[in-house]
Amino acid sequence: MTSSAAAPRTFRVGIAGCGAISRNHLEAFKALDNVDIVGVCDVDPERARATAEAWGIPASVTSVEELLGLGLDIISVCTPHPTHEDVVLKAAAAGVHALCEKPIATKLESAERMVAACGEAGVQLGVLFQRRFWPASQKIRAAIDDGTLGRAIMAQCSVMLHRAPEYYSRDAWRGTWENDGGGVLMSQAVHQIDLLQWYLGDVAEVYGKVNTYRHGDYIEVEDSATAVITFTSGAMATLEASTAVSPNLGIQLRITGETGASASLTEFPEGSDGRLDLWAVGEKIVVEPVHPEGAEPNIDLSAINGQLIPFHKLQVRDFVHALETGTEPAITGKDALKSLRILLAVYESSRTGEPVRFAAVHPAHAGIPAARLAEKVAG
Repeated sequence: MTSSAAAPRTFRVGIAGCGAISRNHLEAFKALDNVDIVGVCDVDPERARATAEAWGIPASVTSVEELLGLGLDIISVCTPHPTHEDVVLKAAAAGVHALCEKPIATKLESAERMVAACGEAGVQLGVLFQRRFWPASQKIRAAIDDGTLGRAIMAQCSVMLHRAPEYYSRDAWRGTWENDGGGVLMSQAVHQIDLLQWYLGDVAEVYGKVNTYRHGDYIEVEDSATAVITFTSGAMATLEASTAVSPNLGIQLRITGETGASASLTEFPEGSDGRLDLWAVGEKIVVEPVHPEGAEPNIDLSAINGQLIPFHKLQVRDFVHALETGTEPAITGKDALKSLRILLAVYESSRTGEPVRFAAVHPAHAGIPAARLAEKVAG
């Protein structure tokens, strides 16, 4: 008697864009048994052909339309930031799920159109924020949820990175407002902004400044930024970010919860697995060196991307599993809208000199209002 159980589904995948980050997507999808990468696409036909040949992929094309014509289930979007919208909208119209590199887009309206189009088409839109899949990141999220930290009330985030001039000259689109959409906030710190909103929730207000200190001769966008972020929960966070640092100091994100406990996540050298450099709970403090002796600080972009492949694999596996089970992926387009809205608010605040307000702080968590606090100090 033969089994009537349906054979496991194999998902047909196409990779749009064969630049540096495409390697991470290729490695991640290749690691899954239920995925078949059927084509790659790039506006440079030779780069598309070379990528297909190197990875044993049957088709190389030069347009998204041709790629979608291969009968895809999933399109993986590795194209420059401002082109994400065009690729995702075409995928949605074709009934194809999309997994998009960060940032979701460079303009809020673009991101909103992407989310709406995928929702209307009944396809999933995921956005790559693979640092959420670090075990250390997950441990902090669990400590918030299980009450060890409790509701996050304070955060400090430092993104102090090195980028050489060659980083910006390697691709013509880098470092321009039109084609990159921004500088350190858009291309690097968006990852940590995503973690901040994941830990602290919805944002009420953003006040920020941007500047260009070191790379101004060859980029239009900011290489440095600071921000004070207030959340609807009443929590507060500070952010500093720069690509004008040499040597690279890496990334630290410290969270303090309403229980008084604190935890700090560090990424140094850049691209290495995030680790807990501080775990201060109860009466004990456990620490690790933020900058281990002998570690090489200035890492090439290809090495940074290469070290993140295991976590691309985890997020890609999560995305494909969501399609198998009819559930939402861990990080959706709606999630990515939040980080984009925050970083764009820093630009707007810097331009106007005023805070950008999204929503009110919930009265139950507002603490002592600033005016009353001033009265207490004066009294």
